[in-house]
This record gives sequence, structure tokens and C-alpha cells, in this order.
Amino acid sequence: MSRKYKFHNKQGLYFVSFATINWIDVFTRQIYFNILVDSINYCRAEKGMELYCYCFMPSHMHFIYRSSNEKPMELLRDFKKYTAKKIIETIENNPQESRKEWLLWMFEHAAKKQNNVSKYQFWQHHNKPIELWSEKVIKQKIDYIHNNPVESGFVTNTIDWKYSSARNFQDDNTVLEIDDVGFFQ
Repeated sequence: MSRKYKFHNKQGLYFVSFATINWIDVFTRQIYFNILVDSINYCRAEKGMELYCYCFMPSHMHFIYRSSNEKPMELLRDFKKYTAKKIIETIENNPQESRKEWLLWMFEHAAKKQNNVSKYQFWQHHNKPIELWSEKVIKQKIDYIHNNPVESGFVTNTIDWKYSSARNFQDDNTVLEIDDVGFFQ
């Protein structure tokens, strides 16, 4: 079995990326982004998440984080489980969601392919955790995360993407607070 993408160091700083099933652009409405923001705030306050960098894209997200409780895998698992349940409930109850039937069908269809999912699968199962071991590698990952919306053609400047810590690095904490370790800037 591969050791490449695993949480080996429980105290480590990790870069993770994860996506919706089939890379579906779910995060196209404010209400769905709010669920992610609220969940991050809860994890920071109650579950020991130290968040240093993030970007929420329409179909996926990236984090640089650490678990102060030394449970990085469990923290990410709980975050994904809660957000999946909450977003699906919101889709089901959102009268403005024009793609409701299609989205729910896609989540249900994906769940049928898995033996460990009951009704719906929202997130892909892999997280691709990469432990960050040097300031150089950390800065590379921060640049990658912050440039994701630029590379995707959504914005021309990293700070223009609302759901990115690039704004925090410019002292704009209006969307989400992040932790500061000093050398990230």
C-alpha cells in the first residue's frame, strides 16, 4: 500500500485538496459557501483546527492546516462528513436551486458505486494530504492555493477571489479568520 498520501505525523502541517464527486460545480451560490465558512469557524473554535491558508473553488478546495489535537485525519473526515450532509440538506430544501434533481441524482448515483456510502456521496474520498516540511515548500503551496482562481480564469488578481486566504494575507479577514505563523507572508 502506498504511503504517499497519508497523515503520518499527527503534529504536522498539511496541505490537502479535495473535490466534489465528478468535480461538480456545487459552490455557485452564497448559501453553500456559507456552510463551508461556518464549518471552518466551528472546527477552529471546537475541534482544534489551525487554518493557515485556504481557497474554496466551485468544485474543490485547498487547505493548509494543522490539528492542535493531533488528529488531522479525523478533523478532515468530520469536516467533510458534516459539510456533505449540510450541503445536501440545503440543496434539497432550496427552492431556488435549479439543478436540485440533477445534483441529487449525481450524488445518489455516486453513492451506489461505493459500499461504504448509504444514500448520497458528495465529496470524493481521497484528500491527498501532503506534509509540509520546509518554509520553501510551504510558500510553494500557498502560491499554488492562492493562484488557483487566477489559473482557472475566474479573476486576474489573487486577492479578488472572495473565498481565498490571499485576502487575509492583505489584512482582509471579512470572510474567514486564519492563523498566523509569521513566515507565510
